[in-house]
Amino acid sequence: MTNDIIELNGSIAGPTSIILVGVHGNEKCGVEALEKLLPTLTIKKGRVLIGYGNPRAIEQDVRFTEINLNRAFKAANLYSQSERESYEYQRAQFLKTYLNQADILLDIHASTTPNSQPFIICENNALKITKYLPFVLVNSGFDKLHPGGTDSYMNNQGKIGICVECGYLGDPLSMKKAEESILAFLTARGHVNGLLKISKQSNIKFNSIYFTKTNRFHLAKEFNDFEEVTAGQLIGTDEAEEIRALESGIIIFAGNYNLVGSEAFVFGQYIKNPVH
Repeated sequence: MTNDIIELNGSIAGPTSIILVGVHGNEKCGVEALEKLLPTLTIKKGRVLIGYGNPRAIEQDVRFTEINLNRAFKAANLYSQSERESYEYQRAQFLKTYLNQADILLDIHASTTPNSQPFIICENNALKITKYLPFVLVNSGFDKLHPGGTDSYMNNQGKIGICVECGYLGDPLSMKKAEESILAFLTARGHVNGLLKISKQSNIKFNSIYFTKTNRFHLAKEFNDFEEVTAGQLIGTDEAEEIRALESGIIIFAGNYNLVGSEAFVFGQYIKNPVH
């Protein structure tokens, strides 16, 4: 593995795309998919940049080493001095030089939730591409909820950022989903030849995160990602305070936390006919 970006060029002029894997070092599905695909991957048209997001974390098999790389792409003045001196912040500056050269990003991730359904995170500007990716769930709203990610960086530049969550990081099928995602993305962008199939997809907009107020947040039950909850349903307790759903909707990333300010769960709702 190298800190450099792999560049593949076709014989025909075309667009520039970038694919990142291992932005979270313990989410190996994208790394494994690339190792399988690269030896025989031939680009027919345009330019494809491929990068290992966080080589140090990949080597150590950890999510990150100092700070979360997928929150490190905001403006410099939004970080402390120690954060700006971290490996991940410096890595983000390096990656920006390549993100700036591309029109669109595909960032490959995996979930830490067992039995997690694969899904896409993007904004509506990406739907013309994501409809060809092999996922049934497309989620928006994360640019506001999770600023500083690779995809939000691209969107803020007037480009397109797509993040795919390929399933549970411990599930071998996540590598297969990553491989399928990369090939479908390259085909949809015209970089490789192949058949395109439009996926039947549901769209969810996530609009709020619950941040823990104490160091004793416990869920009322184990919630699956994308589980439906009803208005007033008990989600958990933040020490003595009961936390209930303010309205009916969808919950993901729900967990127990013992640190104030943790992201305990994310809440959203299905939307109809998203604007392309």
